[in-house]
Amino acid sequence: MSYKLALNSKEIREYIGNHKLLALDIETSPFEKYRNDDKASLDAHKSGITGISFSVEKGTGIYVPFNHKVGRNADFVGTFDWIKRNILMNENLTVAIHNAAFETMFFYALGFVPKCKVYDTLSAAQMTLKTHTEFRKLGDCGLKKLVPELLKVELPTFESVTDGRFFDELDSEDAETIRYACADSDYALRLYHLFNNWFDENLPKHRYIVENIESPTAVYVGLMKYNGIPLDVELMRSKGQEAQEQINQLREDIHLTIGNIDIGANAGTKDFKDYLYKTLGLPVLKTTEKLSEAADDEAMILLSEWCKKNRSELVPLFDMIKDYRKWNKLKSTYIDGYLKFLNSSTNRIHPDLMPLATQTGRFASRNANLQNCPRKDNDPIGVRNFIRADDGKVLLSLDFSQIELRVGAFYCRDEKMLETYRSGGDIHAQTTSVIFNIPFNQAVDKNAPHYKERRTIAKNCNFGVFYGLFPRGLQRTLKFKAGLDKSLEDCTKIIANLKAGYKGLETWQRKVKTNASIRGYSETYLGRRRYLPSINSADWGKKSFAQRCALNTPIQGTAADILKIAITKILKGLNERVWLRPILQVHDELVFELPTEKINEAVDFIKKCMEEKPFPAFDVPLVAEGAVGKTFGTLKDLED
Repeated sequence: MSYKLALNSKEIREYIGNHKLLALDIETSPFEKYRNDDKASLDAHKSGITGISFSVEKGTGIYVPFNHKVGRNADFVGTFDWIKRNILMNENLTVAIHNAAFETMFFYALGFVPKCKVYDTLSAAQMTLKTHTEFRKLGDCGLKKLVPELLKVELPTFESVTDGRFFDELDSEDAETIRYACADSDYALRLYHLFNNWFDENLPKHRYIVENIESPTAVYVGLMKYNGIPLDVELMRSKGQEAQEQINQLREDIHLTIGNIDIGANAGTKDFKDYLYKTLGLPVLKTTEKLSEAADDEAMILLSEWCKKNRSELVPLFDMIKDYRKWNKLKSTYIDGYLKFLNSSTNRIHPDLMPLATQTGRFASRNANLQNCPRKDNDPIGVRNFIRADDGKVLLSLDFSQIELRVGAFYCRDEKMLETYRSGGDIHAQTTSVIFNIPFNQAVDKNAPHYKERRTIAKNCNFGVFYGLFPRGLQRTLKFKAGLDKSLEDCTKIIANLKAGYKGLETWQRKVKTNASIRGYSETYLGRRRYLPSINSADWGKKSFAQRCALNTPIQGTAADILKIAITKILKGLNERVWLRPILQVHDELVFELPTEKINEAVDFIKKCMEEKPFPAFDVPLVAEGAVGKTFGTLKDLED
């Protein structure tokens, strides 16, 4: 290997030459006050860049040290400024980085968003196949795991090189220090070529998605991670006390009813199940996968409804259990759970937002999970009010309106649906009109008989029937999500009416399922693929699930692609708008923190990015609805 030290911009320039493709990797070390925090090196608020390595050719690399305590260092101000101007902000360069979100955080901490064409080899890894039908999961995609598996080379581990020290405590001129630093960029470059050759031979469209959608999205994720979620910690602790008082009172009330039976934190213990099914002799209306008696929320609802007809004296018990579970979840998940991840440096939480954690390309979130932040309908605590902008700032949300239904209309080409969107109409009212065979004027009339119930059914139909929802599934959805009791016959008729009213829908569904059955996969418009090994299974349950996935993938996946395309456009304008701070992505929604006086400018910019055609063929209008407020729970809709 030809790995060397570079101590100034001249040596960097001589190594890089005229190459338009290179790879880089940074090494980080904690600031002195955080040396006892074992994860500080991964946090751009608690650590800084110790050095950067570059590679332009296989087997070669240079390491530029900036902050080593032993050995020579390059001048950070002058040398890093050269790197920033000539590499990171050079739009003509492609820079391969393994886990671009991480490096981006540290560059963003220095006040800028890279403008070079970042290629995230971590995203590329996730878009390649581990088996014939399974894409790599995040856990399969670390550099130290991929290189031995795919390139048959064992890379030196951080632990073996540092031997308990921080990276800035290593001698910058030691051969092992240089080898460790340069190997990461060298092998990131090799993975770039390996993955792209694989894409070109097997899934060319995935290369396009990695280069143009997932890599810029990874950079944006780094910005969100760095900015974090501002929290009203005092309010959270106050609400935590309130929740605990409610839990204690409910537990006491439940024990007065059932005696001294251990109900645990979620009323799902074996003792409690034995009490329900053996002592009280209640019927088993739902079982677990292992065929034992269920005690989840759905089982409790079913038992409560059975008791209303057969054991009315037990209904108050199930009401208490429902409230007990709700308060426990609110406290454990949204108060204790959020506070667990509070960053001591920023007083914010910085969740891991994972843009490739689902098979359709939708984001997921962990540490903490912000994707399941409850809305106020079933939240007596007001969890969303915990997320509060700093003084002088507000939160701004831009949310794609009915993006999946718009994508569905684009796919199925049903003229009635297309016309509704093109004319700015109300698709839920249109569906209400279709399935209940009533005039459109009556469907939109809030004072008409059964308006709310019919609209609720229409909404659930719109979102469910596109994905191949069966009558029994619709019945279940209406019961447990909308609180409506409809017979199987009613649900069968509702679905039949919907398909008869939107004739293009069923034709498209048949075509998608047939193609998936032949090919063994389904994909988005841009070619994001999902393999469906059970699509031709003799097991009806497995086949049915695969068929629903076949219908779900083009719609939900294309909606995810459209959101990420909007993100790539927003990203390009952030260096000119340093005051606009992306903090969160939830489903079809992007959330920002910004100065109050910048609201109009931000809305104009973000809406333009979101509402532009995502790709030439997409001919359904996109609408991004804005809302602004001091807290996430008090956002007020913005008028157009």
